[in-house]
Amino acid sequence: MKTRKPLSLFLAMLLAVALCAATALSGCQRSGGAGTITSSQQVGQGQTTFTFQVTVDDETTEFAVSTDKKTVGEALLDNALIAGSQESYGLYVTEVNGLTLDYNKDGAYWALYVNGEYATSGVDATDINAGDVYEFRKES
Repeated sequence: MKTRKPLSLFLAMLLAVALCAATALSGCQRSGGAGTITSSQQVGQGQTTFTFQVTVDDETTEFAVSTDKKTVGEALLDNALIAGSQESYGLYVTEVNGLTLDYNKDGAYWALYVNGEYATSGVDATDINAGDVYEFRKES
């Protein structure tokens, strides 16, 4: 009887570690730089693949985007991941992954980041580099 208790405790701990490892490896919910990545999905077709993230309130949705387009904006528009209006300075993104933001109503807007840094060009002027991470974050 005395040997069963330590064995049961050991097996329970082993099961807990295995469940934690399985959750971490599943990709369904892992910690990211801006928050928790809640889902990851593959979209598009093409020779070049990059990571696209959408972050709203510390929750990030991630896409692996495959494309033959030249700019991030073209690829995201082609896969219906963004929408907006063409302005004199370029594409003004108002909708990302189905969520519309209106700066005039609530002061929120979509900010573009490249590899975690605030972008220095608009999405339609940002060339795709395979392996880079492009992200739109809801900001206000």
